[in-house]
Amino acid sequence: MQTIRRAAWFFVLAAVMAVWMGVLGTFRGVAEAGVIASHGATGDLRAAEIAKVQTVLEQKVVLQKLMDYGVSSEEAMAKIRSMSDSDLHRLATLADRVATGADSGVGLLIGLAVLVILILVILMLLNKRVIVQ
Repeated sequence: MQTIRRAAWFFVLAAVMAVWMGVLGTFRGVAEAGVIASHGATGDLRAAEIAKVQTVLEQKVVLQKLMDYGVSSEEAMAKIRSMSDSDLHRLATLADRVATGADSGVGLLIGLAVLVILILVILMLLNKRVIVQ
């Protein structure tokens, strides 16, 4: 008898949900479309991308590589200023990747410390002894 009551409540709930979805489905929404403006003027975007690339070019490692290839930083900046917008955008995107990957390893050390602490906590929760000699 109890199984029938549970099944009855399930069917009642399913019927109420179906009716509710039917009611909500009858309302029609309005779709609007339009042109979205860009983040700013093209000159501002270009100047920001040139600034990103310039900060990467000012790093010691990049300057040394430029010197190894026989290019001065002034020549590199002149070439960057003469690039097209699409090439400059591609270079700025790559410069973002270089900047994020060029940390001094602090992120790696923090990650390893968190991993070690997590392993120690798991071992302690499992009532295992950790002995460091």
